[in-house]
Amino acid sequence: MGENKRRMLAGEWYLPDDPDLQRDTERRVRLCAAYNAAAAAAPGERYKLLAELLGSVDESVRVRAPFHCDFGYNISIGAGTFVNFGAVFLDTGRITVGADVQIGPNVQLLTPSHELDAARRRAGWERASPVTIGDNVWLGGGVIVCPGVTIGANTVVGAGSVVTRDLPGGVLAVGNPARVVRELS
Repeated sequence: MGENKRRMLAGEWYLPDDPDLQRDTERRVRLCAAYNAAAAAAPGERYKLLAELLGSVDESVRVRAPFHCDFGYNISIGAGTFVNFGAVFLDTGRITVGADVQIGPNVQLLTPSHELDAARRRAGWERASPVTIGDNVWLGGGVIVCPGVTIGANTVVGAGSVVTRDLPGGVLAVGNPARVVRELS
């Protein structure tokens, strides 16, 4: 394993032009293309592709194409979860999605951050912070979840919201940035 890949997986600053990461990217391109092209294939065939792409996925999970990710192997999706069209999971860091989660169309789960210093950003430095989605969460269409965010179980995030910090369990949150508007019973 190259030093940059080790650093990426550890959540440290790294340069993404590592040969190991390039091979991983080629793997992801091949598997995402095959998965997205197999929209009409039998569910068992689609699951085999998804299981090869992702780090962990239950057979009951449904992901509608197109689906896009950085590597795939940093993504874990729990049983009974549904991911709608156009999902983007940038998994340079760990993405954990719980069981029975509903993810609307065009949702983005983003783990990478780029350097604020202009010279280091130009050089390509980045790092990742994990994203965790609890059980029975509903992310409305177009929700963006930023690096390092955890959303607690049974929370609903309204369409178009941008989640920049952790949300507790059992709440409704909306807006940009997402704010808790009420508790859910």
